[in-house]
Amino acid sequence: MSRTPKTVLLCSVALLGLSACSDFDMDMRRSDNGFSTAEAARQATAARPRPDARGIITYPDYQVVVARPGDTVSAVAQRVGIAEGELARFNALDSGTALRGGEVLALPRRVDGTGGTTGVAQNGAIEISTLADAAIARAEGGSPAPQTQRPAVQPASEQPRQHRVQRGETAFQIARLYNVAPRALADWNGLDPEMRVREGQVLMIPVPDQPAPARAAPEPAPEPAVPAPGSGSATPLPPSASTPLPPPEPPAREQEAAAQEARPPSPALSETRTEATRPRFVMPVEGRIIRAYAPGRNEGIGIAASAGTAVKATAAGRVAAITEDTNKVPVVVIQHDNGLLSVYAQLEGLTVARGASVTQGQTIGRVRAGDPSFLHFEVRQGMNSVDPMRYLQ
Repeated sequence: MSRTPKTVLLCSVALLGLSACSDFDMDMRRSDNGFSTAEAARQATAARPRPDARGIITYPDYQVVVARPGDTVSAVAQRVGIAEGELARFNALDSGTALRGGEVLALPRRVDGTGGTTGVAQNGAIEISTLADAAIARAEGGSPAPQTQRPAVQPASEQPRQHRVQRGETAFQIARLYNVAPRALADWNGLDPEMRVREGQVLMIPVPDQPAPARAAPEPAPEPAVPAPGSGSATPLPPSASTPLPPPEPPAREQEAAAQEARPPSPALSETRTEATRPRFVMPVEGRIIRAYAPGRNEGIGIAASAGTAVKATAAGRVAAITEDTNKVPVVVIQHDNGLLSVYAQLEGLTVARGASVTQGQTIGRVRAGDPSFLHFEVRQGMNSVDPMRYLQ
């Protein structure tokens, strides 16, 4: 895997896929799984505002619409009063795309209380076709539209930032970019359980929750009174005044010799080494390392292998997630003991399913053709990547 945004993509998408498992905590903050994302989601986020009757949430600078179960892009466009092709293009979708209940679409321009457009696009540009239609209606003697109540506008201080997904980005990567929890990003935008995003999609970035009022600092305890010089308890008599002094201690050299005799012999650690202390991962494919582990640039290693080479599970475990990047390339994540995860990317022809148990050395797929062909392999301790060679050597 090259040192490009695609490197981070494959790593991040694999971890996000863990949320699809019914017994796997998306944020990995449960105390019983040994993981923590406190560093990746340090601030609490507020709940998404409730939409109006048409599903629209209005902010000072833009509007979004929340889909209902069974909606399509065309149905949403008709409900809010906007051209279906325009709404589809703005959200990188087709007009007939079926939407999930709760999925959020960004509106290309504002709409009024009746579902009609205001003629002003999201970027502030005047929509010529809308104004022209209104002018023709007036020229033909049409009556002006009735005055309607404007939709409620959320406070400017609670307006989320918007992020348009670029090629190669993942939901987890975007959440970490804005320092929000992946679960909050999914809830605000109605993402599916696999946390999938598409190129060109417009996401709302959750806003922080209002901090709780600060508590008043406790008053410092009064300092104890200092007795005046000469007062207080009487000075005790020295021990020599009532009892004889203890016998002198033996020289330090004699004490050390006596301690050496009483000390048990050191165990032969080389003879008592247990199997658990030795590396227990096997190479997923045989080949030379063409991309070394470099935290921040390459979260795993690249192992050269011919296209079609069988990829083996590096250790026994459970298939925690199977997901894919924006190029539809599968990514497999296997959960092992002691909170370890192994991640396999650049695969095809998978032979395992999510939730299946695998044994060490079991084939899980094959190396995908590429230039060059290779397997991207990671080992993670919870949310943090570690050098795979520590476990493979």
